[in-house]
Amino acid sequence: MITTRRMWIRALAGMVFVAYPALVWFGLSRWSPRLLALAMLAVFVPMALYRLRGVPREQLRSLALLPLVTVIALLLAALLDSGGYVLLVPVVVNVALLFGFGSTLRRGSIPMIERFARLQSAELGTSEKDWCRLWTRIWCAFFIFNGGTTLVLALTSPVSWWALYTGLLAYVLIGALLGLEWLMRRRRFGVTSTKASEPCEGEP
Repeated sequence: MITTRRMWIRALAGMVFVAYPALVWFGLSRWSPRLLALAMLAVFVPMALYRLRGVPREQLRSLALLPLVTVIALLLAALLDSGGYVLLVPVVVNVALLFGFGSTLRRGSIPMIERFARLQSAELGTSEKDWCRLWTRIWCAFFIFNGGTTLVLALTSPVSWWALYTGLLAYVLIGALLGLEWLMRRRRFGVTSTKASEPCEGEP
């Protein structure tokens, strides 16, 4: 029962996350920024607390960062009645992902993509490890580009343009990057147990 409920909560959270740009566009075209932010907080906060419940303390800090900054942005939007803070949430998500991926490139640390790969294969060759490090850097570059583009659109463009990019084009780019990595890895290493690189959970 608890497992099924947690699965449903995760699925709902994923749908809300993916649909966030569309919800913002719809909400801002009909409501005030304050009302929209309060509505999102009413949905987001309980889901985040439920998902973080029971998480080991050593993992809580990293997993709570993204929900925390999202809540702060929505609170500012509600307090100041400013839609700009609502539009900045995807930018914050990209910054958090950039920090998460980039921090694993430090000497002595396991690159993020290698961590994904080791979920399927504990033993990786030197060339495969180099490949994982390269693609961790590529994802970092993507988060910089994606976050920068989202920021520019949030500051200078109509909400409809922002929603089109963050709610459609950004996902197309993510899918294209995943597909490109899979094809290139398959061509270089052949059939391998290394898992395709993918962003961690919570990306726009």
